[in-house]
Amino acid sequence: MSDPDRVRANSRSIEFFLDMLAAERGAAENTLAAYRRDLEHAAHVFGRSGNTLVSASPEVIARYLTSLGEEGLAPSSRARKLSALRQLYRFLIAEGTVDEDPTHGFSGPRRARALPKTLSINEVDQLIETAKRRTDLTHGAERYRAVRLHCLLEVLYATGLRVTELVSLPRDVLTGDDRILTVKGKGGRERIVPLSSNARAALQCYLQLGTTAGESLSPTVATRWLFPSKSAKGHLTRQRFGQDLKELAEEAGLDPERVSPHVLRHAFASHLLDRGADLRAVQQLLGHADISTTEIYTHVLQERLKKLVEQHHPLSELKKPTT
Repeated sequence: MSDPDRVRANSRSIEFFLDMLAAERGAAENTLAAYRRDLEHAAHVFGRSGNTLVSASPEVIARYLTSLGEEGLAPSSRARKLSALRQLYRFLIAEGTVDEDPTHGFSGPRRARALPKTLSINEVDQLIETAKRRTDLTHGAERYRAVRLHCLLEVLYATGLRVTELVSLPRDVLTGDDRILTVKGKGGRERIVPLSSNARAALQCYLQLGTTAGESLSPTVATRWLFPSKSAKGHLTRQRFGQDLKELAEEAGLDPERVSPHVLRHAFASHLLDRGADLRAVQQLLGHADISTTEIYTHVLQERLKKLVEQHHPLSELKKPTT
């Protein structure tokens, strides 16, 4: 098979698979893009030995996994690439395109379960207070961005939304009871999340800001999005929000590398559990399909308690006097 033929064959396999993920599983755009990158990378490597995704044998898979290790790829990245191939071959078997799964018998590299990064309650308060201060010290278009950032921050910390869920909220999400949001998450699953009084007040301030930089921000404006922008999608991008948040962190005296929308989602969950919230309730608020995903936050609390004992218990190794 010529190189162009291999490229076309691989492209067909990948496209059919991604179409299935989108149609049957409601996979998000970011998920589809990640699958595409991993599968196109594998297809490219397979092509060096004259193979396609469909024709790859277990030996081809073994060489591929070895090459990933030799390139110094992180265990988590290697495991993800193997998982993408597994999902593809399950689909191809179901479609009758291949008879056997060449990834069968291969296991991903062992990896320690990484605990999610989070912030303390005081650090989140610092961020919010800094964002509030900005709204008082700015004018015009700068004030609009400051008010929007404060609103995003309050809503994110009040709800624990995924960043994509937050920036792509439709304007009609506020129709009805203003104490709750109905959010469509992964796989098209809907969930209800409550809004704190601070989040409601920040939203009200944002919506009543009026006309800034030629764009009406009143609740009656004819736009689909709650946080509109001039991006290709029509709403604020997660990258822009993430960058704004890092700039705010620096202004608040925090390490920008420790602050991101996802870290604030982690803070929302860990602070709730720290204050005695039920694990099942936190699972529902976060939109986790499996409670094992939510259980990682209990490990965060255990680590925090462990460090507390190590630092303050009179019999701790850290407290023993040196001789």
